[in-house]
Amino acid sequence: MPTSRERFLRACHCETVDRPPIWIMRQAGRYLPEYRELREEHSFHEVVETPELAREVTLQPMRRFEIDAAIIFSDILVIPEAMGQGYSFPEGGGIEMEFAVEEHDDLDRLSTDDIADKLSHVGDALSLVREELGDDRALVGFAGSPWTLATYMIEGESDRKRTAARLAYYNDRELLDALLERVTTALEDYIDLQIESGVDAVQLFDSWGGMLSPQGYREASARWMERLVDHVDGRVPVIVFTKGMHHLPDALASTGADVVSIDWRARLDEVADRLPETMAVQGNLDPCLMSAEPDVVEQEARELIERVGDRPGFIANLGHGILPSARPESVERFVETVASHTAE
Repeated sequence: MPTSRERFLRACHCETVDRPPIWIMRQAGRYLPEYRELREEHSFHEVVETPELAREVTLQPMRRFEIDAAIIFSDILVIPEAMGQGYSFPEGGGIEMEFAVEEHDDLDRLSTDDIADKLSHVGDALSLVREELGDDRALVGFAGSPWTLATYMIEGESDRKRTAARLAYYNDRELLDALLERVTTALEDYIDLQIESGVDAVQLFDSWGGMLSPQGYREASARWMERLVDHVDGRVPVIVFTKGMHHLPDALASTGADVVSIDWRARLDEVADRLPETMAVQGNLDPCLMSAEPDVVEQEARELIERVGDRPGFIANLGHGILPSARPESVERFVETVASHTAE
């Protein structure tokens, strides 16, 4: 009987497994009472920057549910912060960066030096979680994609339309490409840190790639993720999640990722059929479903499993991060439903 870790890695490499492995993007958070209790005493930044606290939050869902892989508790914006552009969460909601990258002179405020040292707390947290998980369950590291990080850095805040970043693609490609180059360089060092700290896979969250045109996606997002995949060079599997890009599987495939994660607005089997046979797929239940009744969750999960559960290279997951309104009993039913499936 393979361990959860072995099952997860085999699925990443499109090998047949006895049942689909399961993990949940952003699986820790406000839906868990133990997380809310911890946050009453510690700020978000304090949890991210304190390895022992990050370990605790990472392991909270692993103690509740039979999940095959843990994802480290952190934030994609630790990269801009390490480069010299801090971030905060205003009382009114959203994200606020210390400044916006609007001109070429703003690039001089960003440094790619000593990224691993500046983010050593993430490496320490990963090492602590790796020690706790042992060889039984997998550990997933992550980072924002270069394009997604660049959108926050250019906008300076949470603009859901990413207007300034998209205009930079058309009006000032020199500025955008220079920023993407710096961010990608920083990410290479950050991913190295994660691999050296014991992760079994790395996921790139390209949350805003779907805002681009097809050509824009290839030039401003996919090619930079391809560079990161090439940098990893097979040391661990790389999972690429681009929200809203399921209609262009060829563009997703161009990243060279081992696994493509698909959001909930497409049939996973139909997207998988248009990807290379060597590329695994992950997803893709609607995150909102975890706030529904457990019986409804089981029905939807069974339908997903019936379509793709026996496919080599399928990892069960949500189609985006879990919501604060999620019900632990519904998450548990999702995990139990997937775990009960045996491949034919």
